[in-house]
Amino acid sequence: MGDLYALDFDGVLCDSCGESSISAVKAAKARWPSLFNGVDSSLEDWIVGQMHVVRPVVETGYENLLLVRLLLESRIPSIRKSSVAEGLTVEGILENWTKIKPIIMSEWGEDRDFLIDLFGKVRDEWMDNDLATWIGANSFIYRFYPGVPDALKFASSKLYIVTTKQSRFADALLRGLAGITIPAERIYGLGTGPKVKVLKQLQEMPEHQSLTLHFVEDRLATLKNVIKEFELDGWNLYLGDWGYNTQKEREEAAKISRIRLLGLSDFSNKLK
Repeated sequence: MGDLYALDFDGVLCDSCGESSISAVKAAKARWPSLFNGVDSSLEDWIVGQMHVVRPVVETGYENLLLVRLLLESRIPSIRKSSVAEGLTVEGILENWTKIKPIIMSEWGEDRDFLIDLFGKVRDEWMDNDLATWIGANSFIYRFYPGVPDALKFASSKLYIVTTKQSRFADALLRGLAGITIPAERIYGLGTGPKVKVLKQLQEMPEHQSLTLHFVEDRLATLKNVIKEFELDGWNLYLGDWGYNTQKEREEAAKISRIRLLGLSDFSNKLK
């Protein structure tokens, strides 16, 4: 007997919002350079600040690029190409992102896979050109939550990372900032399939048959997707209340019997 923990990365282990926002601005400039003509550092800083507020809607990293452009269009009427930018607030984005995203993807003529590749390339170039800065200076914008590195190092449970982040970035941060090496076969990143698929794979492995299964996530929508899959009824589900979720989502989660709200200190203790 024992425990297996499948852990989300961004918003559960690591607060990556600063880096993902700055990388998204870099990638947006590369994708739509003409839109940034005349955009000064103060407006860029405003965008990065607003990205922290709307971060709970992001499921996959490329969506950060869309949010950067949408926020920019909301401030500069002359560059608007979307029908939803006028009068749009961050509250509106939080409430309606699932409806907004397909509209702007269509109106801007964008392709999901292209944006994923672009976002990855921008981060790769940052790492390749100055890894020390990406790891070292980014410790100010990329940080593991308090107590998490030690909890991972001394965990008695079997740990897997299940994330929509590209695996190479999760691995670099685990090694560079947390001083932790997790075997590559235990990091399921972008491209390994939906999280529900990964959880099914993990529970079907012969070596896991006697383990109690736990999944810790900060996105309520992801946990609700797991609940829809009857094959995953054996998983204990947790919403990390320190991650990228809103008070409204936490209140909703508290009413769902399958989901337990989890605090950061309780999370660290569970892994030990």
